[in-house]
Amino acid sequence: MRKIALALVLSTALAGTASAQLVPPLNSKPQAYPKAAQVPAARDIPFPGTVQLTVDATDTTRGIFRIKQRVPVTAAGDLVLFYPKWVPGGHSPRGDIKNVTGIRFTANGQALKWKRDPIDVFAFHVDVPQGVKNVDAEFQYVSATSENQGRTVMTPEMSSIQWLSLSMYPAGYYVRQIPVQASVIVPNGWKVATALRPSGQTGGKIDYPVTSYEILVDSPLIAGPYYRQIPLSNRVFLDVIGDTPAELAATPEQIDAHKRLVDQAIKAFGAQHYDHYNFLLTISNNLGGNGLEHHRSSEDGVKRGYFTDWENKLRERNLLPHEYSHSWDGKYRRPADLWTPDYNTIPMEGSLLWVYEGQTQFWGYVLGARSGMLSKQDTLDAIAATAATYSTGTPGRAWRPLVDTTNDPTVAGRAPQPWRGWQRSEDYYSEGQLIWIDVDRILRQQSGGRKSIDDFARAFYGMRDGDYGELTYMFDDVVATLNGILPYDWRGYLQRRVYDVAANPPLEGINQGGYKLIFTAEPTKWIKSAEKSSKSNDFTYSGGFGVGNDGKISSVLWDSAAFNAGLTIGTQINAVNGRDFDPDALKTAIKAAASGGPLPELLVHDGDVYRTVKLDWRGGLRYPRLQKVGTAPGTLDALLAPR
Repeated sequence: MRKIALALVLSTALAGTASAQLVPPLNSKPQAYPKAAQVPAARDIPFPGTVQLTVDATDTTRGIFRIKQRVPVTAAGDLVLFYPKWVPGGHSPRGDIKNVTGIRFTANGQALKWKRDPIDVFAFHVDVPQGVKNVDAEFQYVSATSENQGRTVMTPEMSSIQWLSLSMYPAGYYVRQIPVQASVIVPNGWKVATALRPSGQTGGKIDYPVTSYEILVDSPLIAGPYYRQIPLSNRVFLDVIGDTPAELAATPEQIDAHKRLVDQAIKAFGAQHYDHYNFLLTISNNLGGNGLEHHRSSEDGVKRGYFTDWENKLRERNLLPHEYSHSWDGKYRRPADLWTPDYNTIPMEGSLLWVYEGQTQFWGYVLGARSGMLSKQDTLDAIAATAATYSTGTPGRAWRPLVDTTNDPTVAGRAPQPWRGWQRSEDYYSEGQLIWIDVDRILRQQSGGRKSIDDFARAFYGMRDGDYGELTYMFDDVVATLNGILPYDWRGYLQRRVYDVAANPPLEGINQGGYKLIFTAEPTKWIKSAEKSSKSNDFTYSGGFGVGNDGKISSVLWDSAAFNAGLTIGTQINAVNGRDFDPDALKTAIKAAASGGPLPELLVHDGDVYRTVKLDWRGGLRYPRLQKVGTAPGTLDALLAPR
């Protein structure tokens, strides 16, 4: 006991000495004080009045939107206006406030004093004098004009008009309680597509009826002179705007595939959660690409060739099935921790994104195959690429559970990563997809083929036709619905797959569903399409890297041959075996090494440092695909079959 007491005294004395050394006696020592944004909390009460909003989108040469708003006020003092911070569908605080400029507030023609909140830079405090009934706000939103500035949303041929980026709203109210009457001005002769229905038009100025700020934000517009609307059903429309009229040339067969997409989705989910739905498809090499879900529409931005180069646009053809599925999964059925009363005061938490996005990723491929938007073989090849990613290409699964990747929209903000496979990214999308493929397998096998994921879809999403509000859920609701379809240890299953660090990827839906993952020397059409579109070459499983046609490395797999050779993203390959870099020459060198020839020798440089390295890889060219096991249809075959 005396030894223990002595040790305690000595440790305490040493701690005191260390503390005295860390804080010199003459140093000043400030104390923390609480900091909080001075903004009112959102209340579920009606906003007194209607906000007037006009967006002038006619400056297509410079890409400048000019915004005017009139906000009713009922008292003098501090008016707080929010610029939206949290982006629905983006799952992160990525509101584009950096592009907001020229802010000015007035009342009765007189300038008003304002300041930005020092804690919440998305909040603006306006000093309202006595007797003022309305505050007028003016500002500009400037589109990116080059790729290094962000997404371009206005070009001379078209605009992506997102109310979320082009407006402010009064703090202190649920956004569903704020009435807004919005108008947009586009160049004369331009057409506008949106889920909103206009109340009037004068020249290029289009007025929309009063609606809630929530519905307005959920109803973006696309505009341009080259426009075509294609009805897909009595409630669903494909609105297309292209860089040129040639991009609108959809064939009857392509249109039929889109019609079948709508039919197959309704058969899978049951009720439709919209009064009408508009695919807002932009086909452009100049406007920034996009894929963003809404209740009654989706923003779908692709490069030129969607219709005219159909056979080579496989990944683009997966976009619409994915975003359409979100009308049910994510917009109507919304995780409770992701739903917020407005876009600023409460963070959107993403713990259930493996359902919101993971199951949508799943349904995107399933509905694509069932409708013929993609062939069954192309869908199997796409699933093979995903399976390979998580069986071989994501070593980070060894340390990071899937659920932690749901934080990545905020943690990483979709910034480029040096070691994507080890760091992990938003894997709740595609690893989530594999989990739901396996859930379908379990349902089919355990029920003797009587139950499937379609039963879950109708039970979870298929109620209240026409309702485009939000019906929230929690983890227990997912488990309860699955158990209602088929009693099973769903809680334990999802705990292991989503919340625990899992040693093995969720490939049972494939391996026990009638297929197995293999690697062959010939790339699939899915991989060839991706390589052609990105002008790159996929050696992920052939040495552990991807490289552009220009020789610049675009990805490196952790602990791969490329990793061990010291290659990193951005490394430039100048030569292969003493000759100028050429992708085909690199493939030839990799194949030769697999047959006992010399290892590929690469002359590379980073910055101004040149070096020669050897790629210690003798496995040859390897590309993933699924191989059928046996002749009988498996659960994966049944899943992809049309209804």
